[in-house]
Amino acid sequence: MAKSLVRCPWSEGVSPAYLEYHDREWGVPVHDDRRQFEFLILEGAQAGLSWSTVLHRREGYRRAFADFDPAKVARFTPARIEKLLQDPGIIRNRLKVEATVTNARAFLELVAAEGSFDAYIWGFVGGKPVRNKWRSQGEVPATSPVSDALCKDLRKRGFRFVGSTIMYAHLQATGLVNDHLVSCFRHRECASLA
Repeated sequence: MAKSLVRCPWSEGVSPAYLEYHDREWGVPVHDDRRQFEFLILEGAQAGLSWSTVLHRREGYRRAFADFDPAKVARFTPARIEKLLQDPGIIRNRLKVEATVTNARAFLELVAAEGSFDAYIWGFVGGKPVRNKWRSQGEVPATSPVSDALCKDLRKRGFRFVGSTIMYAHLQATGLVNDHLVSCFRHRECASLA
């Protein structure tokens, strides 16, 4: 991408991978259950850390967590969890690793009850992305009534590391919320994908 493009300020100056993530992926509507599960893992891992820290370990997470296959992750044993806690390719936080396995099991139960995670999560926004029109990064909220409701429901279903801030980041990343600034070249592009 040309340097003359106007982007969301948070995306610039971190790394080429971070810029690529902003330019190609963040805010694109996701309708695939496995991709949704991937972002549940990654956003939960981010808790208390920067997105850059997680993004640069994404391949490690892909390898460690069975290419984000919830059925396989749900079968991880305590011995497998102990092995993961030695893996430098992921964030080696016991609570987060254990929560990933717990969330895989809850994810499968939710899919069995609702038909798909896609139908479930998109129901929180009426089936179409919320298109915000923020002019500055300071206007972008950390949570919303939608992320509050989603967090509350997921917790009732047994999910962990799904606080409202984490879930708002998930909604942004998977395109349920378009929070690219209106000046950013991706705002219109992501809106057209809706």
